[in-house]
Amino acid sequence: MLNDLATRLTLPGLPEWTGLVALLVLLLLAVCLLVMPFSVFGLKGRLDSIEAQLDDLRAELRVIAARQPDARREGWDAAPPPAETYPPATSAGRAEPRISWPRQS
Repeated sequence: MLNDLATRLTLPGLPEWTGLVALLVLLLLAVCLLVMPFSVFGLKGRLDSIEAQLDDLRAELRVIAARQPDARREGWDAAPPPAETYPPATSAGRAEPRISWPRQS
């Protein structure tokens, strides 16, 4: 049965063992398709732990957000003045070469 299937899968002009290789590749793909759905089992526990960590982070963010308005009221009457900005330093020449192609007339 497998021999007959392997000879049917043999590509013309190639050795007879190519049919066996093609059959093995097809069987491997079929096994992967059968096993793939089972690879997601066991993720529920990990997802639950990630969800618990996310809930903890959200609770911490709520606490921090609740403290923020109090911190603003205590010592700040107005926002601090913006930092002094300086214009960017410019060089005397061009950093990149001029391109003379294509010439426009």
